[in-house]
Amino acid sequence: MRRLITFLSLVLGVVLGVPGSASAIANGEPVPDGRYRFSVKLTMTGIPTATGGRRNSACSGALVAAEWVITAGHCFRDANGVRVEYPVADLTTATVGRTDLAGTGGHEVEVVAVRQSPTADVALARLATPVRDVRPIRLGKRAPEPGDVLRVTGYGSTTSVNPAPVTRLRTGQMVVVSVASSVVGLSGFAPQPDTTPCPYDSGGPFFTESKRARPALVALVSGGPSCPHTGVESAARTDNIADWIRAAIRAG
Repeated sequence: MRRLITFLSLVLGVVLGVPGSASAIANGEPVPDGRYRFSVKLTMTGIPTATGGRRNSACSGALVAAEWVITAGHCFRDANGVRVEYPVADLTTATVGRTDLAGTGGHEVEVVAVRQSPTADVALARLATPVRDVRPIRLGKRAPEPGDVLRVTGYGSTTSVNPAPVTRLRTGQMVVVSVASSVVGLSGFAPQPDTTPCPYDSGGPFFTESKRARPALVALVSGGPSCPHTGVESAARTDNIADWIRAAIRAG
C-alpha cells in the first residue's frame, strides 16, 4: 500500500510540477543537529516508467561503509517493478551526514552501482567517492526479539495523505512484535503509539541503542499500512545477512 501511495503521489508531483516529498517519520520527532549522521537521503531523478515517461522518487538509508549505503531493495526497480542491480534513475544522489536538508553540511555523492540481497528486501548502493568523516552504523549480529525497542530514522513523509515535504531528518521508536526469517514486525512505541515510517522512508535504518555501545543496525524500513498507523510494520532483517553485506562490500 505504501509503495503504491508513494508512486501515485510522485506521479502527481511530476504532472503538477510539485517537488517530491522529503518529509519524515509520522508522529516522530526532529533529530538534533549532528545526531545519527549515518542516516542517508537517497534522491532519484528521472526513473523510467512503464509508459515511457520519467518520474522522481526518494528513499532513506544508512552509511555502512565509506563507499556504501544500505537501503531497501525495492528502491532500485526497473520500469516493470523488478529489483535490479544498477541505478535506474538518470541520477541517484546520496545525501550523507546532513540532518537539515536545507543546510550545506555533510556530502552529496552520486550512486554508481547497486547490489541486491538474494534473500531480503535489502540493497547496497555504492558511492562514487568515499565518505570519510561520517562514522558508518555498526552491523548488528543478534536477532531481534519480541519486546525489543528499536529506533528508526528517515527522510520520508509524515502522512500517506497528500505528503507534505519537510527538510529535516526525523526519528521515532517502535517495538518488535514478531520475528520471521527475513522480516521483523514492529508497532509504534514512542513518542506516540502510532509513530511509524511513511512513504519515502523505505530503507531507513532500524537500530538498537545502548549507553555501552554504538547503534547497531537490525533491519530496514520495507513496508506497512498507510501512515500513521497502530498496525504492524514490516521491516527487512539485516542481522542474519550481515555476512552477505560484508562480503558484498569487500567484493566492491
